[in-house]
Amino acid sequence: MRTHILLTGKPKSGKTTILKRIIQDLKSCGGFYTEEIVKDERRIGFKIKTIDGKEGILAKKDLKSRYRLGKYGINLEDLENIGVDAIEGALNNKEIVVIDEIGKMELFSRKFKDIVLKALDSDKRVIGVIHRQQLEFLNSIRRRKDVLVFEVNLDNHKELLNKISAIIGAL
Repeated sequence: MRTHILLTGKPKSGKTTILKRIIQDLKSCGGFYTEEIVKDERRIGFKIKTIDGKEGILAKKDLKSRYRLGKYGINLEDLENIGVDAIEGALNNKEIVVIDEIGKMELFSRKFKDIVLKALDSDKRVIGVIHRQQLEFLNSIRRRKDVLVFEVNLDNHKELLNKISAIIGAL
């Protein structure tokens, strides 16, 4: 059984930074990560970027959508057409599936939740980020015997990179 590796932590603790450092040397990975959209030094949204270079908008302040989280309109179309498709592609063609993030915004999409479970149930390793919130879907993932969750903070990046590298190299 492959061990899935998920990072969690407070906002701006470096979860995506660590994820990107982990995957930069991996030869066979696919999926997506998120980045902040910043204007005038303020976050106004999040983009979704696939490992192979596709890009879209996950959420944005001025985005009109029936799905909202706080001040952000959620773009399920890009999440599903870019993010879900990238996960599906990784399941078909890669050894490691990258998912950043399994979080509140993404949980508006049934397709996203289904592909996350499919990835976790597959013979591929998932490396990603999971939101800290105590929601049943997220808790069910954390409870899985094949999932290791690492808490990220500003002081433990090097230690986590070493631990995760050892796990990936050992399995």
